[in-house]
Amino acid sequence: MTRVVVTTVVAVLALAAVRVGAHHSSAMFDDKKTVTLDGVVKEFQLTNPHSWLLVDVKGKNGKVVTWGFEAEGPSTLARAGIRPSDLRAGTKLRISGHPMKDGRPAAMWLDAVRLSDGKKFDPRAGFAVQESK
Repeated sequence: MTRVVVTTVVAVLALAAVRVGAHHSSAMFDDKKTVTLDGVVKEFQLTNPHSWLLVDVKGKNGKVVTWGFEAEGPSTLARAGIRPSDLRAGTKLRISGHPMKDGRPAAMWLDAVRLSDGKKFDPRAGFAVQESK
């Protein structure tokens, strides 16, 4: 693995540990800024309390950087209609999120996903109140 990939993976894992220890704080993300990237799913980690979507993004210099997108837990994503089969490794997508305040490309808070076939996902839609039938 290249030094950049190893460094990025270590940063994402460290950030995940910090997030759990910070009791779900999102203070490190800039909620006033949204960044949109085109990339390919590297891995979708459907875990509690928060899931992670790792996306490989090719920069203008041609180098690939793995971005980590933190998302809601499995039950919230399922209510939003997001299934692991939708985000398999190799899936091309356009993804947006709120970046780290310090500008590092290590992680973002997931905002929206659009697959190459046009299908859209809103990860927070799982919080919508479900009507009784």
